[in-house]
Amino acid sequence: MDLKAKLADPRQTVLLYGTTPPRAGSAEEQVHAAADKLAARLAPLPLDAVVVYDIQDETGRSDLPRPFPFTGTIDPRAYAALLEARTGRTAITYKSLGSMDEPAWLAWLDEAARAQRRFLSIVGRPTAGVRYALPLPRAIRLAAERFTVGGVVIAERHGPERSEAARLLAKSIQGCGYFISQTVYHAPPTQQLLRDYLRDCRGAGVAPQRIVLTFAPCGRDKTLAFLRWLGVNVPATAAQAILGAANPLAKSLELCRDNLRRILDESYAREIPLGINVESVSINRDEIDASIDLFHALREELARA
Repeated sequence: MDLKAKLADPRQTVLLYGTTPPRAGSAEEQVHAAADKLAARLAPLPLDAVVVYDIQDETGRSDLPRPFPFTGTIDPRAYAALLEARTGRTAITYKSLGSMDEPAWLAWLDEAARAQRRFLSIVGRPTAGVRYALPLPRAIRLAAERFTVGGVVIAERHGPERSEAARLLAKSIQGCGYFISQTVYHAPPTQQLLRDYLRDCRGAGVAPQRIVLTFAPCGRDKTLAFLRWLGVNVPATAAQAILGAANPLAKSLELCRDNLRRILDESYAREIPLGINVESVSINRDEIDASIDLFHALREELARA
């Protein structure tokens, strides 16, 4: 089944794997070697698509110091095209709007269309309360005219004063056909968001859109610090359990599987089409390898639901 049809079909499961493009300035042979290595790692997996992230500096995201220095990457559109060729899987290309205005956005979309990018996931800005030349709703509408467009969902920002559920509903009206979550390390915020999203969809008389839940292995304190800097809610008890375990990576996989089980064990899971996306936010070989183990574990859990 074509990815667009699968994303829209609530009877289908969607399985994704997220990756970051190589660093900007990487030699062509290094880029191709990275793509080949990832393709070999993903070959045995029953993936529906590969997600290619767009990494931005995002200095306004947090007051915390960034655990790793920011380094730019090659254009995610180019890497997405390369991965499609190497893996035989469709690629979803992320795009952060940054400070783009409408003419720059239209030019970017034209280039993406010429590069045969069909699936985009549009990321807003990390700093709230700032007026931008190109509002996110306008950017989504423009992209949805030519692409299958997705958005980002962050359960941690859902609350009475700023409803993420209402934002999801608005984005779906603007043109988003699916959403990919921030990394989940604490089930309750996601559970509450999904409950409220289903309630809002019922109130509006619309069907809920696909929500793909993201998980990542974590076996080091620096990786944990980076996840928290990204805004991931990692409770102190979870951090202590991971870093205090004899095998931190195995413990993190156990926690991820338990979080997914808790999320799926609610009535909304029968009405909201869900999916999983596994990523590695680390450059360490053991954490990257653990992402493959995590994919298998979460797929099994999803199959049981």
